[in-house]
Amino acid sequence: MGGDVGPAVVVPGVALAASRMRGRDVRFLLHGDGARIEAELARCPDARAVSEVRHTDQVIASDAKPAQVLRRSKGTSLYNAIEAIRAGQAKAAVSAGNTGALMAVGKLILRTIDGLDRPAIAARWPTSRGYTVVLDVGANVTSDAAQLVDFAIMGEAFHRAVYGTARPTVGLLNVGSEDIKGHEEVREAHKLLRQGGLDLDYRGFVEGDGLAKGTTDVVVTDGFTGNIALKTAEGMARFFGALLRETLTSDLQAKIGAAIATPALRRMRARIDPATVNGGPLLGLNGLVVKSHGGADAKGFANAIRVAADLAFSDFHAEVDRNMQRLSAVLDAAEASTPVEASAQAC
Repeated sequence: MGGDVGPAVVVPGVALAASRMRGRDVRFLLHGDGARIEAELARCPDARAVSEVRHTDQVIASDAKPAQVLRRSKGTSLYNAIEAIRAGQAKAAVSAGNTGALMAVGKLILRTIDGLDRPAIAARWPTSRGYTVVLDVGANVTSDAAQLVDFAIMGEAFHRAVYGTARPTVGLLNVGSEDIKGHEEVREAHKLLRQGGLDLDYRGFVEGDGLAKGTTDVVVTDGFTGNIALKTAEGMARFFGALLRETLTSDLQAKIGAAIATPALRRMRARIDPATVNGGPLLGLNGLVVKSHGGADAKGFANAIRVAADLAFSDFHAEVDRNMQRLSAVLDAAEASTPVEASAQAC
């Protein structure tokens, strides 16, 4: 029921996702206003064939604060969708609703993976080399060094699950590539990733222009920086699309050139269209929850569903667990060695 349109986007998105995933055993539980959902299913027989409606007339408002949500969320469509994961009725939940509510309810019902303090939202970023996974893009305003390392572990496992990369490369977003650059938390995370003995292909700091270059497969940052970067990139993609459209329809010669270049222009549009990479998973929960843009169309929502399905069919959580155990061992060893180092310095 979330997002700008609700069932009028979600149901066609389900139909499109189902058609793209033929051969996979995927079915859908649609939580929300039964009458509105049924009306849309009547227009989408492909969705009806693979869906079951779970009625509720309770909905979390788009502007509801997380504190309010936790007191009043039970029985809402968002709550019921995530509860279905805990109950073993679903492998993943996808929502275009309130991001803060999705995060709060996800943590309430599913809890976080052992050893993880906070979940992170991951975004897929089109680059000259393919797609880079960037996280966090909005779940946490600030993050300490240990949390940034957690994000690196989850982002690497996510890239492998979605894109099949055998050994994704990882970088930390920073204001420069030198070791002395950046604030204390970024430098400390850099040290942990370099010396921590984790099974990661860590490449060091990545500057802002490295996002579009695809310098690494995974780029880690805090949610404040990541969200600004993501929305700036989406805004620039729409701006360039509008500018290109205006330029190619400005006169007869431009229109003729546009007609000739149409196939190539369509391929370019598909690469930079935010709907193509819609679907940011909340990584770090004991269950798969994917956030769709509130303004996504059916194509965008179908892409968010595809992300959820790819993760559900992958070994994502097992990979995260393995590296979290390595990280825990590293941190325990570092903590145990601190008194010895202090004594040596005193002498």
